[in-house]
Amino acid sequence: MKRIFYISLIGALIILVDQLTKGVVQDHFYLGESKVIIEGFFNLTYVRNKGAAFGMGATAPDWVRSVFFLYLPVAACFYLLFLVWVSRNHKNWMPCFAYGLIFAGAVGNLIDRFMLSYVVDFLDFYIKTSHFPAFNVADSSISIAAGLLILDLILESKRKENGQEEKES
Repeated sequence: MKRIFYISLIGALIILVDQLTKGVVQDHFYLGESKVIIEGFFNLTYVRNKGAAFGMGATAPDWVRSVFFLYLPVAACFYLLFLVWVSRNHKNWMPCFAYGLIFAGAVGNLIDRFMLSYVVDFLDFYIKTSHFPAFNVADSSISIAAGLLILDLILESKRKENGQEEKES
């Protein structure tokens, strides 16, 4: 139960920071405004994303966007809660933690979708004139979780290899 408590606490903190940072951007920037933070590398830029990751699907009909950006993500959130619950007592903490991070990121972006019909993005990394698509704290949480799940797969593979080698010896 400690694991669930800590994951819930971290998830709530991520959602809070995500919503606070988006609110600050909306209150202090006009749409499209950019402020240089690190010259040639990082800006804060207020962007409204009506699509999915990197704006994919932004021009889709409203009913398609409703299904793919509201209803399916809500169902996915329930599934993520199920995964957190099922993996809560496993010896390996990483998948449970990653599912919690994905859930927190999804909720952060769903709040925007339900309240605003778009997601507020503002973290703008670039090199010279090549910009990575703007993103937010919720997106970062999801990306970190994806990295943790990939790392866990690699580590699990190594654990299995070591276990098999021990059996063969």
